[in-house]
Amino acid sequence: MSISEHPSPSRSRGLHRRWFYVALAIAAVFGFLFFAGARAAKNANDDAAFRKLTDDYCAAWSTGNTDTVARFYAQDDNLIFYDVTPFSYHGWKEYALGVHKALFDNAAEVKLTAGKDLKVTRHGGIAWTTVSMHFYEKTRDGKVMEADIRYTGIWEKRGSAWVLVHEHVSMPFTGS
Repeated sequence: MSISEHPSPSRSRGLHRRWFYVALAIAAVFGFLFFAGARAAKNANDDAAFRKLTDDYCAAWSTGNTDTVARFYAQDDNLIFYDVTPFSYHGWKEYALGVHKALFDNAAEVKLTAGKDLKVTRHGGIAWTTVSMHFYEKTRDGKVMEADIRYTGIWEKRGSAWVLVHEHVSMPFTGS
């Protein structure tokens, strides 16, 4: 075997180094794909979990009973919830009483339905959701009121449950 048939030590180190960088690049690509896939799976799980939570929330409000809805809310007295009327409620107790008086005392039927446009953003134990909703109410005297509303909920993970620590409900001006 001649000397020209054997790679020189420096050439051999260069080949090894090149293969090392190729392997490193391949590992980086697979790592990125793995973490991107894991993140996408987490987002899909969050979307599905909050879709169910939102649909359950709407079903609970559709009962016309604030006791049924209470499980979705943190019970802290210092929390603020914005609704269509009045401007705001301070704490769940005030919210439950106010909504009962404003909506449920005269309601024969109530239905709240979340739209298909639910968006979930989560950072650790805090998540916020935005979704359009449709509100329907038939009063005891037969009058019907319907409205499309905008909803934003701020959720906090407490133990194994997600609870609302703030929400904002609003309606567009008529004709918007």
